[in-house]
Amino acid sequence: MGLLAVSFLLAFLVIRYQPRVEHEIRTIGFMAIPLAIAVFALVASAPFSVTDALAIMDGAIFGPVEGSIVNAIGLVFAAMLGYWINVRASHLLDLHEYLARLPPWVKRFPVGSPAFLLAVRVIPGFGGTVATATAAAFRVPVWVHVWTMCAIAVPICTLLAVFGDRLTVFIHSTEWRAQHYCETHHCPQFHFRRFRRETPTPSP
Repeated sequence: MGLLAVSFLLAFLVIRYQPRVEHEIRTIGFMAIPLAIAVFALVASAPFSVTDALAIMDGAIFGPVEGSIVNAIGLVFAAMLGYWINVRASHLLDLHEYLARLPPWVKRFPVGSPAFLLAVRVIPGFGGTVATATAAAFRVPVWVHVWTMCAIAVPICTLLAVFGDRLTVFIHSTEWRAQHYCETHHCPQFHFRRFRRETPTPSP
């Protein structure tokens, strides 16, 4: 829960200070997008990871199109990396316990089948982790694991990227309107803040 709160706080700060964040990232040059893809892949491949805030941030930083592309490519690499990790560390997760906790409608599908992997990923929270661990434990072909993961996660992350972009535009347009209103109507608070910012501090 704490990780979820921290990740969304980070997303809010990125959206709030988007021009500065985008400027800093763009100074990296052509490595900005590959770096964002690598970060997304590393985060999304971790067990019980929280990628929603990261998908929103990519939309806020790169825009809805580039942000969605970053998220989609990052998910493909995350699926392959997560599969590789679980093949070598599946003993660290008590898969049988998590399979027992699945709702009855999911258990109707054969464990490890594409239908099962798709159904499990719909479950929020631990569904993605269980699906990846199941695919690795039952030696599901990696391409099946990749497409079942992307079939669920790519549309969601695309919507989140668009949401991040639109939220950024809304916040900054609202701030601009508020500032313009204060300048036009001579709001005391605006002039007080501007006076404090522009007036040098007197020397002792």
